[in-house]
Amino acid sequence: MLKEIKTERIPIKMWLSDIEEGALAQARNLANLPFAHNHIALMPDCHQGFGMPIGGVAALDNVIIPNAVGVDIGCGMCAVKTTLEHVSHPVLKDIMTDIREVVPLGFKHHKSAQGPENMPHHGEVDPSQNPIVAREYDKAEYQVGTLGGGNHFIEIQKDENNHIWIMIHSGSRNIGKQVADHYNRLAAELNEKWKSPVPRSAQLAWLPLDSDEGQTYLREMQYCVDFAFANRKLMMKRITDVFKQHFKGNFNAFPMINIAHNYAALETHNGKDLVVHRKGATLAENGTIGIIPGSQGTQSFIVKGKGNPQSFNSCSHGAGRVMGRKQAQRSLNLKEEIKKLNEKGIIHAIRTQKDLDEATSAYKNIDVVMNNQKDLVDIIHHLTPLAVVKG
Repeated sequence: MLKEIKTERIPIKMWLSDIEEGALAQARNLANLPFAHNHIALMPDCHQGFGMPIGGVAALDNVIIPNAVGVDIGCGMCAVKTTLEHVSHPVLKDIMTDIREVVPLGFKHHKSAQGPENMPHHGEVDPSQNPIVAREYDKAEYQVGTLGGGNHFIEIQKDENNHIWIMIHSGSRNIGKQVADHYNRLAAELNEKWKSPVPRSAQLAWLPLDSDEGQTYLREMQYCVDFAFANRKLMMKRITDVFKQHFKGNFNAFPMINIAHNYAALETHNGKDLVVHRKGATLAENGTIGIIPGSQGTQSFIVKGKGNPQSFNSCSHGAGRVMGRKQAQRSLNLKEEIKKLNEKGIIHAIRTQKDLDEATSAYKNIDVVMNNQKDLVDIIHHLTPLAVVKG
């Protein structure tokens, strides 16, 4: 931990030395919630979000906040280590082309439903228990196994021993957004009815965990976490199938690592049962294997958690943005950003000025981020990018 702020109802513990004013204001709002427990933790990739800063961790007493989970419920990472030790540049380009054929990107969906066997719980959804999920289920069958847009990516990498890795960053697509938006609106309406002490401007409308609304959101949120995992799992299967078209043998003999970074979970801390909200933060319990991606063109890391109670057993979920999307598109130099990636020999996704929102310079220095959380995780593998597909 690098810094602690003690001016609010509970302390704000920070794993970064500098923070933008908007993110700090959001952290102060969290710290002044009457049901926030012990302290707020800000990871080294922290930056401003909606209501709660990205890279924030808050443990709440019997309360759940939809906006403290976010709209991309269950968004996270998965990675597979292969036994392959070399992929030539021409073959890698062919593989990336083939991946684009089997994994829809951006707003694109599959042209046919992918079947209940690829959905969580084999498609069993009770509308009385999961009303929004049930409403969106049919559409979600076309979206499972799709990447989405924004900062979502598929990346081919190599580790320090030259093993090839496949990494995916994606979430719950539209079904997660629909659940998030519905319960955030419901919470805001109820908070106004209850005359909540939390100002509406804070965008932290809450639901009592033991209420019908709180329990229903918890169930639907968990379904979206499961859907996001199913989404990544299906994409990984399709991508490894592409590799099998180019390489023979059982090259994917290692188990898939999967970890989410947008969710709320029931956990015990300081002897108390709490609802821990991680928004752009990753579980880092003692021994937990996690994934911390860098920005496009920089290293990513496979890590092992140290179980630091000061961070509520959490760590960063990535590098974290240093500038907004529009700002990056306006201010960064397209030729310079392309040159940086070309010099490293990376097959990248920067083509036009619009793509600069995902340029390396739009993100914090991942080496600084990792150095700031040495007390949260140990690095197991350094992964160097070879090729990337962006949503």
